Amino acid sequence: MFLAANSTSTLNDVEPGLLGFLVVAVIGVALVLLLRSMNKQFRKIGPRPEDDPAGTEAPGASAAASQRPLRGLAAHRAAMAAAAEADAKAATKPADTKGE
Repeated sequence: MFLAANSTSTLNDVEPGLLGFLVVAVIGVALVLLLRSMNKQFRKIGPRPEDDPAGTEAPGASAAASQRPLRGLAAHRAAMAAAAEADAKAATKPADTKGE
């Protein structure tokens, strides 16, 4: 036991070494490649139609052709607005009275 106390190598002297460096380096390279791929995919999407500056369309081009179809929350909100509008029209329409 006395020899262990004078030993220069203890459990606190552990270092990650070459393997630890290589693992961190590979994770860093993978992160850079994933970020580049993500940016490429975002560039494919493009800006929202309402964010486009006015006047970018060619003369004679229809507005419907340049607009993307609604998806997700925007589609849900549009459907709910259409349903509310249909309900409002049905409520204000006079009931047909037959037999009077």
